[in-house]
Amino acid sequence: MALTHIEKLIAKAVLDYRLLEAGDRILLGASGGKDSTTLAWALGRRKKWNAPAFEIEALRIASDVPGGGMPGAAAQRLAALYEEWGIPLYTMEVPIVERLKPGQRMSCYWCSTQRRTELLRYAMAHGFNKIALGHHLDDVLATLLMNMTKKGELATMPPRLKYDKYPVEIIRPLVLVSEETIRGFAREMGWLQITCSCGYGDDGERKEYQRRLDVLTAGSVDAKRLMLKSLSNIKEDYLA
Repeated sequence: MALTHIEKLIAKAVLDYRLLEAGDRILLGASGGKDSTTLAWALGRRKKWNAPAFEIEALRIASDVPGGGMPGAAAQRLAALYEEWGIPLYTMEVPIVERLKPGQRMSCYWCSTQRRTELLRYAMAHGFNKIALGHHLDDVLATLLMNMTKKGELATMPPRLKYDKYPVEIIRPLVLVSEETIRGFAREMGWLQITCSCGYGDDGERKEYQRRLDVLTAGSVDAKRLMLKSLSNIKEDYLA
């Protein structure tokens, strides 16, 4: 089975960051968008290698956020794709808006936090030791820039995150793959691309930081990967 460019980058991320180990039970966060769909396809193919042997299932969080759902026909097509790839797909209804406390404003941060909480709960309840998310290279670097300029922190989404309080790890196998590569691949494969269209979110701010990232790197994927590499190549003597 010949590997695609994306699969080669995933294989490198798996090796560099030790994302997959024999006996892993992985829960994939399935939004239906281009990122998680591409990741599901790649992990479904990798599972057939049986090296290392791992199990994988997927969970889609359906919510009461206006505009944040998935049309019935799209949901059926998504389920058919996961069945084709041999990945069981489950759906959970979560009342995200209903959970807001008086005076609390709906936001992307609140929504993503609630979804992550449900993924963690589901993973622990069903014996999964890892959760795979579809964050890609541009997501990681845009988050880095946001934290630097808004919080004064050198922090981002790590390829592998070990929780102190939970027996579950977060892995991001697409960490070396650019968004443009994923978009082109999903378009070539003819997959659905569902994105959140709710009016509550601050997604516009994140898109602005992704635009700044492209300006900073002149759109070069190599430059973006060097930015990522710099996070594990810190020269402490030259920092304030």
